[in-house]
Amino acid sequence: MDFQSCVNIKKEWDIVGARQLGRDIAKKIGFGTVDQARIATAISELARNIYLYAGSGKVCFEAIDDMNHKGLSIIAVDEGPGIEELSQVMEDGFSTSGGLGAGLPGVKRLMDEFDIVSEQGRGTEIKVVKWLR
Repeated sequence: MDFQSCVNIKKEWDIVGARQLGRDIAKKIGFGTVDQARIATAISELARNIYLYAGSGKVCFEAIDDMNHKGLSIIAVDEGPGIEELSQVMEDGFSTSGGLGAGLPGVKRLMDEFDIVSEQGRGTEIKVVKWLR
């Protein structure tokens, strides 16, 4: 089950589409309802960040199925301004949008793997993975 599909994020409604597709894929992989909710929450946060800070980008999903593990890889990519203070953004409670500040630290807690690369003026790529237990 190695497929990849992406949702372009250009308008607010696309966040819902990305969340729904991610939840559907997670369900097909075999994640339970609690993990489906965790994954959907992480997707919402990643897609909302693209919408709010970069204007457009995409969220891609890939089912991982190697011999020992099944999981879901999610990659959020944009060509926005990049994140100036990466360490600050990764602090709990930090928010530039006036939101709850769960943001990226929340995404990191919800998922099993978290990797972020951001370059000023070139955009940001965040890859997260949730493993089926």
